[in-house]
Amino acid sequence: MDVLDLARTQFAVTGSLHFLFVVLTLGLAPLVAIMQTRHALSGKPVFERMTRFWGQIYVINYALGVFTGLVMEFQFGLSWSGLSHYAGDVFGAPLAIETLVAFFLESTFLALWIFGWHRLPRWLHLACIWLVTLTAYASAFWIMVANAFLQNPAGSQVRGDRLALTDPGALLSNPSFVYAFPHVIGAGLLAGGLVVAGASAFQLSRRHPEAEFFTRSMRLGTVVASIGVFLAVGSGFAQFGPIGGLQPGKFDSNPLSGLSLGLMIMLGELLMLLFMFLLLPLIWWLPKWRWTHPIVILATPVPFVAAILGWLAREVGRQPWMINGRLTVADAMSPGLTPGMVGASFAAFAGLLGLLAVVDYVLIARTVLRGPAATFLGAPEESHASDRPSPALTY
Repeated sequence: MDVLDLARTQFAVTGSLHFLFVVLTLGLAPLVAIMQTRHALSGKPVFERMTRFWGQIYVINYALGVFTGLVMEFQFGLSWSGLSHYAGDVFGAPLAIETLVAFFLESTFLALWIFGWHRLPRWLHLACIWLVTLTAYASAFWIMVANAFLQNPAGSQVRGDRLALTDPGALLSNPSFVYAFPHVIGAGLLAGGLVVAGASAFQLSRRHPEAEFFTRSMRLGTVVASIGVFLAVGSGFAQFGPIGGLQPGKFDSNPLSGLSLGLMIMLGELLMLLFMFLLLPLIWWLPKWRWTHPIVILATPVPFVAAILGWLAREVGRQPWMINGRLTVADAMSPGLTPGMVGASFAAFAGLLGLLAVVDYVLIARTVLRGPAATFLGAPEESHASDRPSPALTY
């Protein structure tokens, strides 16, 4: 394998592993926010416990996902300096906004939410998790703006040996972005909803004593996943028109892209039929009918497989272009790289991200197995009466 193929494979593997964390983050954030909203409105303890339990799983995935994102940043400097030189003024702008605004705000509000339990007023604490959700989606917004530019370099012109941003409006209204962003959001809601529904089905199949807790969780997860699958499938099919016009032959000329697309469509349609004819019509009885639990459990990993296939179809089909019609992948590579250098970084990055993915799975699985009774996020602090915070700041 030559240096170009090694670099491409490295980015494909690390990008796929990172995307697994992203879709779960995008799916779990609104679910946790909805649970806490229901607690704030109803005052029922079960919703607070649901918020703490699923919120702990969200925090685990978010914390480990941050490290995988750092690896992605390193790769641009190590392997793809040609891209930065040629299109950094355009491609780098949305990435900088995502990092400096969306990500920092998201992590700040998440820290306030994590450490604000029983310290912040109820509604202010609730606002923090909704702001976490909004900034997470803002982060996805800017990342997809940058990715859409690679698919269709709208709003830019060649000036000398570089691309310059000439029309920010065209960059933000790029057809490749307008249709792809809802698709990613739908994929996230589908993944997060099915993780909650699948984990709940697993515990209910074991006759867990927290029946009400997991019954409510399973129903909410199923509803959110249903919204996600219809949004993902609908926006996915809507992309064929614009992408076909912008990148003719994208899915026909590359066998891997076409195969990935074909498999993704099959999985998407299978999930849509599953929700349309089984899960949604039987949503009230799902937690009670144990024969449905294995179906939900087996469906849980499908959104993650479909997400990787969709990413491969979108990216591989653009080859040999890094920026469609403007910059080839070969020209985007950093000069002076050798197979040994790229192979060493590939092994290091893939090993690190693979380890983080395994750790993420193990920690989430252990949290699910232990159940809500072992949740430490938001647990009331034991303190002397004189040390307790003012009642005005607790809930």
